[in-house]
Amino acid sequence: MRARTRNRLIESRLTPNAISMTGLVGNLIAAGLVTQEEFFLAGIAFILGSVMDTLDGRYSRMSGKGTPFGAFLDSSLDRMEEGIVLAAVGGYFATQGDQLAVAAVVAAVLFSLMVSYTRARAEALGVECKLGIATRPVRVVILSAGLLFAKGA
Repeated sequence: MRARTRNRLIESRLTPNAISMTGLVGNLIAAGLVTQEEFFLAGIAFILGSVMDTLDGRYSRMSGKGTPFGAFLDSSLDRMEEGIVLAAVGGYFATQGDQLAVAAVVAAVLFSLMVSYTRARAEALGVECKLGIATRPVRVVILSAGLLFAKGA
């Protein structure tokens, strides 16, 4: 059954880029839900969008439909999506007058960007860099938990 489903997907017109864009839509929905203070639903949308971000690369490798542009799009959207949701969270804290929480969100955005920048820069210099503080999956778990268990969620 699994192999048959996988083969149908591979033979379909579905592209890894379409999966990437679906992840973007999920995260835009999550950000919108944060602005409406629907934190639990935002957490669900963020998780679903993040799952799509994981699937696009796997599907790309499995189907052989990957392209250099697709890899670039995927990594770029990953940074944007996390930033979009964090910006919405920061905006929420700003409306609440919680300056410390806003500062924490700004720091989270900066550290998130630094993880990917550091890895990319190391690889450009020919240095293998597989480790990092709070990799993407760890950041997804932390942000998801924060949204799902937020006050009023």
